[in-house]
Amino acid sequence: MHQIGRGRAAFAAVLICAICTPSAWSQSFWSDPFKTDSKVAPAPGVRWDSPGPLPAAKAPAQAEQIRGVAPLTLPELTEFALRNNPRTRQAWLAARAAAAGVGIEQADRLPQITGLVSISRLQPVSGTTGAVSPWQTRYGPSISLSYVLFDFGVREYQIESAEYRLLATNLTQNRVLQDVVFQVEQAYYQLLGLEALVRTNELSLTNSRTALEAVQKRRESGLATVADVYRVETQVAQAQLNLTRSQGDFEKAKGQLAASVGLPVNESLRVQTLNEQPQIREMTDAMSTLLERAKANRPDLVAAEAQARAARASANATAKAGLPSIEITSSAGQTRFTDDRPGATNYALGLNLRIPLFSGFRDTYSVRQAEAQAGLAEAARDSLYRQTELDVWQAYYELLTAASTIGSTEAQVKSAEQTAQATLARYQAGFGSILDLITAQQDESSARVQRIQSYLGWFTALARLNFSVGMNDILTAASDKK
Repeated sequence: MHQIGRGRAAFAAVLICAICTPSAWSQSFWSDPFKTDSKVAPAPGVRWDSPGPLPAAKAPAQAEQIRGVAPLTLPELTEFALRNNPRTRQAWLAARAAAAGVGIEQADRLPQITGLVSISRLQPVSGTTGAVSPWQTRYGPSISLSYVLFDFGVREYQIESAEYRLLATNLTQNRVLQDVVFQVEQAYYQLLGLEALVRTNELSLTNSRTALEAVQKRRESGLATVADVYRVETQVAQAQLNLTRSQGDFEKAKGQLAASVGLPVNESLRVQTLNEQPQIREMTDAMSTLLERAKANRPDLVAAEAQARAARASANATAKAGLPSIEITSSAGQTRFTDDRPGATNYALGLNLRIPLFSGFRDTYSVRQAEAQAGLAEAARDSLYRQTELDVWQAYYELLTAASTIGSTEAQVKSAEQTAQATLARYQAGFGSILDLITAQQDESSARVQRIQSYLGWFTALARLNFSVGMNDILTAASDKK
């Protein structure tokens, strides 16, 4: 207690000195009495250093373990991601918070009841005679009630705004789920494409080494020059470099897929690869049909409409807040004394008409702000509407382009393989030049890479079109409709 008293006395002395001494120190004291400026960097270009240890970021909760040892299919990965990706939990909790916000606004429809238990000790003094009465100790419970009877619809607009915000967050959650599915699909197809690219580069390296053996034999026979050997060794080195890069990209894709499904990046995932050429389905829906589906199915577009309506309802509530309101109030309580004085019970009932007269133009600017925010939400909705059309348009033609290139790349690979085999056979038989062999092998490798890219582009474009329209599988939906 003595230390507390000394501390208060010291603070009082400092305060008196600051008041009575017009110095730079006193000006600093009044401008920043709690020294908050010392908690930030001294200048914009100076790095801030923490005076103490920084809080460590907590690792996410242990994700659900993938059961089984069989390679995972895309539907299995997607289902796992929807359960474990933190973004799905984040969107769901946001929806729960918005639902609680609806309850908060609906609470204004009910009366507000407050209970109070008080105790006080006082010495009354007569206002007329100045006589001092003995000390009194009063105590007792009381209860009060207030209820707004009429407010020109302010509560209803507030509830409407909260319900539209809840609708928007629920739809946003749906869009987040679609986005997680889209991210998993992208990572999955990228992984498959890079795995195929690794196999292609391995085959190219094998072919280059075969060519090197052939040119070395011809060099030993005097039918090839040392420049031919060096040229093929360069091709082998390039093939090895391409293989190393594709293997690195493959490992990065594995980490991306693991992160997409909500697992640590170093988690070992076994996915089901493509053992045969994937089946490409034809897009039969017209562009106008897909645009109409997107306008009806895109959760974020409907959520933007709900946000615009929520902002408009909030603007209406703000405009009505400056009007009078009628409320009823009541209270009941008991007052008791610790001595022999008799207690008393009091009751009160009132009807209040609240008329806002002047708030320093706060209401005026609140209405302006609410109207601007409503207009901003409507503009954001219109912008997303146009962006949705553009997304569908681009994804649609990207899918058609990818589908049209698959046939040509298949023919290109077949022709390049036959050319490379024939050129290698002629060179081993002593005919043809090393330049022809290198060119044929490079054309074969390039054709295989283009085929991989065409398939990867088709699957990625299909996933993007599904995401743009807001559906799970457009082609499946189209075939079911038939």
